[in-house]
Amino acid sequence: MTRSCPACGAANNEDEDFCGSCGTYLGGSSARRARTAAPAPEPEPELDGDDAPSAPAPVPVQAPRPAPTPAVAPPPSLPPSPSPSPSAPVAEDPPPEPPAPAAAPVPVPEPAPAPVRPAPPAPAPAPVRPGRPVEPVADEPVVAVQPGVPIAQRPVIRPVVADDEPEGTPCPSCGASNRPGRKFCRRCAAPLTPGERAEPLPWWRTRWPFDRKVRAGSGRLLRGSLIALVIVGLLVAGFLLVPAGRYVVEDVRDKLGGTGEISPTDVTASAATAGHPAKLAEDGVTNTYWGAPRTGASLTAEFEKPFRLVGVTVHTGVSTKPEAFRKAARPTQADLRIRTKDGKIHEKAWTLTDKPGEQTVRTGISDVVSIEFIVREAAGQESGRPIALGEIEYFKRT
Repeated sequence: MTRSCPACGAANNEDEDFCGSCGTYLGGSSARRARTAAPAPEPEPELDGDDAPSAPAPVPVQAPRPAPTPAVAPPPSLPPSPSPSPSAPVAEDPPPEPPAPAAAPVPVPEPAPAPVRPAPPAPAPAPVRPGRPVEPVADEPVVAVQPGVPIAQRPVIRPVVADDEPEGTPCPSCGASNRPGRKFCRRCAAPLTPGERAEPLPWWRTRWPFDRKVRAGSGRLLRGSLIALVIVGLLVAGFLLVPAGRYVVEDVRDKLGGTGEISPTDVTASAATAGHPAKLAEDGVTNTYWGAPRTGASLTAEFEKPFRLVGVTVHTGVSTKPEAFRKAARPTQADLRIRTKDGKIHEKAWTLTDKPGEQTVRTGISDVVSIEFIVREAAGQESGRPIALGEIEYFKRT
């Protein structure tokens, strides 16, 4: 037996709760309604003969009395008619017997017998179960009695209607069997083919501006134009900011990385005093020096391979000891001319303090091949004393 779906009209079996085509609820199936119907009346518990209550004694039913007759002279005393018993049929009253003969009797007309109405049928007596014999109930005084002992009812086994499970695909949600061809479960309306669901979108489709569905007038062209403009702007900014960005990256690497001293392959000077050549500024000690005869003289260092110049350190004066520091002139202003392997020259002005000890300037220039130190100003040049440069050191990034 089948029934139609109220939504799509598809045919479904009587034991199916949901439509197999659209999943609409069809109402309880016949098997479910049979299970939820009212239970059968429980049978009365059987009692033993001693515990069975005694049946009440039948109550006699008296027939109705006949209607009164007109007042006439009563006849001689008549015997009373016995009342009908409950089990015997009701018979008509016999005619009164004539009185004994007497002297000069006065004739009296006999009264007509009153019609006797049939008595209503007596109720059938209740069946008496086998047990103790029924005794007549005597009138007893009303006294207090003990409460009766409750009798526990015996369990009643009711038959369970088994569902006719059809052969077919089991439901992935509740496990109920469904006949072939259904799309939804007959019991819980869950989809029987979950593999047909749409695959989840990738993560980038859930972010703005890609999270919106594409439809007419949804702004797809506007979003595409904005994305293209952003990409072009990033490219232009990267092209223009490459030098600045590279400088920042290299400077961070200079500060976080290690440094090491590098020695030049050749050192020359534009001028030098007798006994104080240019190589004495690269001998690694501070008690010897390069003597520049005048301001404007320069000291040039050549390197074999290009390197990243991190900084330059100098020691001015003839010695690092204060008592011997002022025996010669000291440079106070100098220029650094740094040439890279592509021929580009970087100039940096350097102001020096007039005191013993090392003084360092940071440069941060890549691909350096030569460095020129030019004396611009000096202190203590009285009586033609030479300008002393005790030591000059160059440091690279390691």
